[in-house]
Amino acid sequence: MARDPFMQAALEEAMAGWREGGIPIGSVLVHQGRIIGRGHNRRVQRGSVVLHGEMDALENAGRLPAATYREAVLYTTLSPCPMCSGAILLYGIPKVVIGEHRTFMGEEELLRSRGVEVVVLDDAECVDLMTRLIREKPVLWNEDIGV
Repeated sequence: MARDPFMQAALEEAMAGWREGGIPIGSVLVHQGRIIGRGHNRRVQRGSVVLHGEMDALENAGRLPAATYREAVLYTTLSPCPMCSGAILLYGIPKVVIGEHRTFMGEEELLRSRGVEVVVLDDAECVDLMTRLIREKPVLWNEDIGV
């Protein structure tokens, strides 16, 4: 079965982050069937405290009208952390499609409790990429999730 093209784009972003020596989490923001923002975790590459994949995709989408966010879908390869979930809620993004949550369970229940539709694909390639990071770079992973 073919992967959703938007999750494929998020996975390509995650792989770009991995090739750059960073954390392999990617995300795309989709509005009316078109990617309007894409990004990947760039904390290592930019020395940033906030550039998770979702935050990078939002940043790269640029400043948008509130109505655009309320009609958008955010695709992310990994379950969103508290910071990224807060941004999803702040901007009123109604749907989040998650590649996997086996390696990290983010704030999915918070999102659902606030009316966000949360879809988890359990994508094997997303799981494999994160499992590799956790195995090969545990210190970096723990830093990213605040452990």
